[in-house]
Amino acid sequence: MMTFKQLEAIYWVAQLGGFSQAAQKLHTTQPAVSKRVRELEDAFGTPLFDRTMRSARLTEKGEEMFAIAKDLLGRRAQAIEGFVQAAAPQRQLRIGVTELTALTWLPRFVNAVHARFPATSFEPDVDDSFGLRNKLLAGNLDIAILPDLFEDSRLVKHTLGKVRNTWMCKPGLLPTQHPLNVHDIAEQRVLTQGGRSATGQIYDEWFRAAGIGTGNWIVSNNLMAIIGMTVSGLGVAHLPQFALQPLIDLGMLEVLDVAPPVPDVVFAAVHKAENHSVVMDQLVEIATRCCDFGRAFQGA
Repeated sequence: MMTFKQLEAIYWVAQLGGFSQAAQKLHTTQPAVSKRVRELEDAFGTPLFDRTMRSARLTEKGEEMFAIAKDLLGRRAQAIEGFVQAAAPQRQLRIGVTELTALTWLPRFVNAVHARFPATSFEPDVDDSFGLRNKLLAGNLDIAILPDLFEDSRLVKHTLGKVRNTWMCKPGLLPTQHPLNVHDIAEQRVLTQGGRSATGQIYDEWFRAAGIGTGNWIVSNNLMAIIGMTVSGLGVAHLPQFALQPLIDLGMLEVLDVAPPVPDVVFAAVHKAENHSVVMDQLVEIATRCCDFGRAFQGA
């Protein structure tokens, strides 16, 4: 009479407060979520949500069904985890990451995956965004943590979090008495990872929106090299502020007030759609829990 898809629908609509939010969580459409809820309501002959409210509000019977859904979904998750633990083969996990992930939370992720799947060994591959996407599509990676810049029906994306980058330079290199604009930045030597990186692609578009093309730029595919060149006073760079806060506190880097801001970078866990499995769901869940771009060199 009930299916897990229907139970997931009512659970996430109630948890997230809306049908569209639940659809996004379940990687489906809002009509599909509405249909599953309606099927449950028709099966039991009672409304589960009060549709006169602006947000999805459970009825009294809906509260009872939500409790049932929560219990059954929890039992299913426990059963799946027990099965995965027992059945997970000894294997090598090929994970692709950008340099920023490697410099921040990759050790925590590796440690958490090893705790869940002790027989797993790791083969990290650090590359730029385009390189990681191509390796995923070629079947050379199992999963990748990369900026959410690509739309490809062959790939499944799970949003993890955002990275806020800001323009920085060596203290004293630029006047900071007043806010700067895109033209002020363009007049400087810009240190960049180039168009194959997410940050490079995003602020390429930021410059183009102001009618500014490539100027006095130094391009490097190595984030640590760019940080080092910025600290030395060679130019300005668009860098992750929170991860580099210790260098800012030490007076080695200075944050520039630049308007308009460059958009944040959204990161996602990405894998091929054909590789979806219970184990992959577990890896995505671990990545979601471990994702933290706020500190560099995090311990495992």
